[in-house]
Amino acid sequence: MKLIHLIILLSVGYHTTILSQDSLKIVNKNITFGHATAQNRKIDAVIIHSTFNNSGGDFYDIDLVIKQFAQYNVSAHYVIGRDGTIYRLVEEKDLSYHAGKSSLPDGRTNVNSCSIGIEIMTSYTESPTEQQIKSLAALIKTIKQRHSIKYILRHSDIAPIRKTDPWNTDWESLKKLW
Repeated sequence: MKLIHLIILLSVGYHTTILSQDSLKIVNKNITFGHATAQNRKIDAVIIHSTFNNSGGDFYDIDLVIKQFAQYNVSAHYVIGRDGTIYRLVEEKDLSYHAGKSSLPDGRTNVNSCSIGIEIMTSYTESPTEQQIKSLAALIKTIKQRHSIKYILRHSDIAPIRKTDPWNTDWESLKKLW
């Protein structure tokens, strides 16, 4: 079992560094799955998701969440921990597999190609923490400084039949923060 865990950790291939971006503290955890290199993609959407580890162990352990993402070959550009820590898994310039089968309000599909995915670590029964909300608002503000964002949407907005996240959020209050 320990060998399997070690192999998974090595295949994930991330490393951790702390970066400061526009006064945000971002923990960089580059992953090797769930994304593709992209050149000159036009980013005009941000999609907000919820996630937690449901494979055993701490619900909100970033390493276990990443391990779970690896099992499904999915990712997000950012994950926000319960304490407000922002983890970058995929560079914004690259395409992250976070949206699945979905469409934007203007009818475009292949949402991954034009969006940045942000996961908030929360469960079906808990709401995001105050620290997470503050980090999310600050992150979105910096993303808007770098890209011409047309849409900031929930996963449930782009895939309403398949998805219900982000869970337990006051979306109208959130939108006022960015």
